[in-house]
Amino acid sequence: MGHTGLTLQFEIISLAVLCLILLADLLYVVKRPHVPSMKEAGLFVGFYIALAIAFGALLWWQAGPDIGQEFYAGWVTEYSLSIDNLFVFIIIMTRFAVPRKYQQEVLMFGIIIALILRAIFILLGAAVIEHFSWVFYIFGAFLLWTAWHQLKDEDDEDEESGLVKKLTAKLPVSKDYDGAKLRTVVDGKKLFTPMVMVFITIGMTDLLFAVDSIPAIFGLTQYAFIVFTANIFALMGLRQLYFLLGGLMNRLVFLKHALSFILAFIGVKLVFHAMHENELPFINGGHGIEWAPVIPTNISLLVILGTIVVATILSLWTPWGRRAAEKAATHAIEPEKNGANDGH
Repeated sequence: MGHTGLTLQFEIISLAVLCLILLADLLYVVKRPHVPSMKEAGLFVGFYIALAIAFGALLWWQAGPDIGQEFYAGWVTEYSLSIDNLFVFIIIMTRFAVPRKYQQEVLMFGIIIALILRAIFILLGAAVIEHFSWVFYIFGAFLLWTAWHQLKDEDDEDEESGLVKKLTAKLPVSKDYDGAKLRTVVDGKKLFTPMVMVFITIGMTDLLFAVDSIPAIFGLTQYAFIVFTANIFALMGLRQLYFLLGGLMNRLVFLKHALSFILAFIGVKLVFHAMHENELPFINGGHGIEWAPVIPTNISLLVILGTIVVATILSLWTPWGRRAAEKAATHAIEPEKNGANDGH
């Protein structure tokens, strides 16, 4: 790391402080498990969003508008993907009938695993990009495939649940939860609780989202520091956002379409970037393709923000959104009824 305008010392201190803030928030759950009020959740979410905006302004002041815009574009994209991840967390906890009092601990686990997996993928991605510029072709194609798959596929959760059942078929799992414990004793026998199933499913979900999100942000910036900080800020306040939005999450029915468009847009941008920096000998003789357009970061930021705003308006304030939300709520009734059974 150590980009022009940002010293290595600044980057190390920033990452350390942000990790400490995130750790303090997560440890708060361990010491005081509870369902946060709307006021508490709103204050935390507002604080973390304000903190991200202020950090982006600091980067803008320290290193110029390009770095500031890259951070904002990366943060908004990762935050949007994290909200999509939150949708899946809701489905998982509903399906396994996780007691509401312990949902914070499940969310905490999900956030920690997401942070670890994203850190690993960031380090790997940065190392690969530094030595193989052609990987942008692969990243771009992968994001285009992901965008299409996310738009058309409605059965991911069922497939994932089936995979978890196959992986844990031989595990002795109790029918009921024992607080937030992973192991319990029933009739003198040591058994795993359904919480193990929840954690395995959450972990697999985090892995899939990490695979999707890292190529997306590398399409907006190649600076590992920006990628790290954007991901940390995207995960901050996610736990409180879960309780703040509540039923509103089911109303954001067009968020899926917005994320598909954003991923496709970044995928196209990555392919254009790969063409412009081309080093593959069988494409244009190993030379860059000059006519390939370069999409500036400020345009990317406007497209990402505009897409999220349009999706929110369509979801909350149009007849299409209301009809889609009613349809989604109808489909959700059956999983809710069978949630406890899915948890063994």
